[in-house]
Amino acid sequence: MVTLTQVKDSVLVQQYMKMGNEFIGNMGAIEHNIEHAELTSELCRDILITLGYPDREAELGAIAGYLHDIGNLVNRYGHGMSGALIAFNILLDMGMDPAEIATIMGAIGNHEEQAGGHCVNNVAAALILADKSDVHRSRVRKGDFAAFTSRDRVNYAVTESGINVDAANKRITMSITIDTSVCSVMEYFEIFLTKMLMSRRAAQHLGCEFELLINDYKLL
Repeated sequence: MVTLTQVKDSVLVQQYMKMGNEFIGNMGAIEHNIEHAELTSELCRDILITLGYPDREAELGAIAGYLHDIGNLVNRYGHGMSGALIAFNILLDMGMDPAEIATIMGAIGNHEEQAGGHCVNNVAAALILADKSDVHRSRVRKGDFAAFTSRDRVNYAVTESGINVDAANKRITMSITIDTSVCSVMEYFEIFLTKMLMSRRAAQHLGCEFELLINDYKLL
């Protein structure tokens, strides 16, 4: 069976992910580097394991989490769909089982809110939650605050973020701390509302309630 370690060791994967992040950096997009891939991968696995899903399904989640932004090599817009196709070829060449490839493709192809992503399987739901929870000012590349877009500003406002899975009470909580001198709590919520609603649907797919805490205020 193909493992996350094998995927990480692939020279093709390493080059595609590095170059994809460089390409979108040229248009000023926030960092989608190896650190983001590794964190998303780890969170995907942890979410599924904590909720009692099989180890192999959690491994597929880890692989999907690691590869989810590889489509940035083609274009930032629609990178979920192009990433799913790139992952298909890589995993097929590695000899992965077709059903497992399909699970990962479905997850990667549905992690974007702009592309109308849906929780087509458990791995997709875990990927949505993991990806949307990684928001922090360190991911903003622009050094000139005057050049920030609204999304740059709300990302830069975040000083801490995390996700907690309470399996006993079937609750998934996303906690975010923002610097209100950069943007208000309501402005953050308004701009990222689609992401948060997508996260709530993902939690529901996994049989859990979703909570959003911003500066200790419950907004969802």
